[in-house]
Amino acid sequence: MIARLLLEDGTLFEGQHFGAAGESFGEVVFNTGMTGYQEVLTDPSYYGQIVTMTYPLIGNYGCNTDDVESIKSHVRGFVMREGADFPSHYKSKKSIDEYLKEQGIVAISGIDTRKLTRILRVHGTMRGVITSEETSIDVLEQKLKVFSMPKDQVAKVTTQSPYRLPGEGRRIVLLDFGAKMGTLRSLSQRGCDVVVLPAYSTAKEVLAWNPQGVMMSNGPGDPDDLPEIIENVAQLIGRVPIFGICMGHQILSLACGAKTSKLRFGHRGVNHPVRDLETNRVCMTSQNHGYVVDEVSLQGTLLKLTHINQNDGTVEGVKHLYAPAFSVQYHPEARPGPDDSDYLFDDFMKMIDEFGKGGEFGA
Repeated sequence: MIARLLLEDGTLFEGQHFGAAGESFGEVVFNTGMTGYQEVLTDPSYYGQIVTMTYPLIGNYGCNTDDVESIKSHVRGFVMREGADFPSHYKSKKSIDEYLKEQGIVAISGIDTRKLTRILRVHGTMRGVITSEETSIDVLEQKLKVFSMPKDQVAKVTTQSPYRLPGEGRRIVLLDFGAKMGTLRSLSQRGCDVVVLPAYSTAKEVLAWNPQGVMMSNGPGDPDDLPEIIENVAQLIGRVPIFGICMGHQILSLACGAKTSKLRFGHRGVNHPVRDLETNRVCMTSQNHGYVVDEVSLQGTLLKLTHINQNDGTVEGVKHLYAPAFSVQYHPEARPGPDDSDYLFDDFMKMIDEFGKGGEFGA
């Protein structure tokens, strides 16, 4: 069966239908990872997006129940050069095609993903539609003109009620902006007693759990759409140690008076080099974000720049000058082979212990 991908600038790709049948609209982005397609499909930060995988063969090790980051897929569509029909791996339970059908994800294979990626790199992310139906191009173009990405995407992926992963160690409240299983695993491995709260929990509701630390997760969309959450976090700064990743990093920065802006095509992959300005060490990191903290806007705030992206010089980490709070733009819980940035969880544990002893914090 033929499938088509149409971009808002009129560029049309024709390929083979893969996954679920139907028509799906979203923001077209690309991910450069050679592996990790299951993690991509189940990462809540991809909510509302049509994801293009730049690696040419996707699905060769199949799908299993161990490598998911949430209980369902959050992407709007999936684009591949070639989808593997016969996966080979001892953990594999189903093919990528079977998984996409099961999750209702419309996909396309057999197109020139290199060409598509070059278009997105030059012109930026675009709205697009994947369809396996016979809808005319004129009709699809009209639908694309009126389609817009949903606001406040965090509300679509956050937990609706609190839940707990008991542990004997430090009590951590995790604000769920679209949290991944990897974050829960990283905290649990350190013996933490983890309480996961909805994104819109107030400072009072957070502190009612008597946390020794607060972690803010990754999540989808524009952080400027979340003024209520930003204000809630602002009320927590200085009262409890805070560690933010990805969306959590942007929220902490906005709560301290910085600003964010949208990148032309974002950072999505598993090999982004990030330099720690305090140690001068470069880590290979996993990333998935379309927005970034403006470095100039950090001036006049109580935040210090701690990490930068080696590819484009963008902000990758900050810490508060006086309060026990820091954040990074990338995903230290992902560990896509290298575990370079796993130490950040240990730094968070040390910060919690120092705060409990009445320690001082500063640049």
